[in-house]
Amino acid sequence: MSVSDPIGDMLTRIRNAQMRKKTVVATPASSLRGRVLDVLKSEGFIRGYSETKFDNGTAEFSIELKYSENEPAIREIQRVSRPGRRVYSSVKTIPSVANGLGVSILSTPKGVMADHEAKANNVGGEVLCRVF
Repeated sequence: MSVSDPIGDMLTRIRNAQMRKKTVVATPASSLRGRVLDVLKSEGFIRGYSETKFDNGTAEFSIELKYSENEPAIREIQRVSRPGRRVYSSVKTIPSVANGLGVSILSTPKGVMADHEAKANNVGGEVLCRVF
């Protein structure tokens, strides 16, 4: 099935799995999804993920969700830039999420990275999502 917003689809799968208290959720694999998952893992929002390749040439990620005292590590995850409305931010206007407790994930010319990394590297880009 073709999805017009693959990042939005992945975020919705994570959100739905956490509402059902699932420990693992699967999503189709792509390089952009993998880079977003790398940021989520490095920021401590998920335990990790692994890629499974199938015989027909497709692949999928198995994402291990993180919980603390039966509460999900991700309280809220929102898509910011959508296919119908792209949102870009310069270095000076990168939004702060929950007074620094959350993170914005940006797609920059230097790769997909968290907001604090983008400020340190002095690059702006497309704001993919925000997590806290």
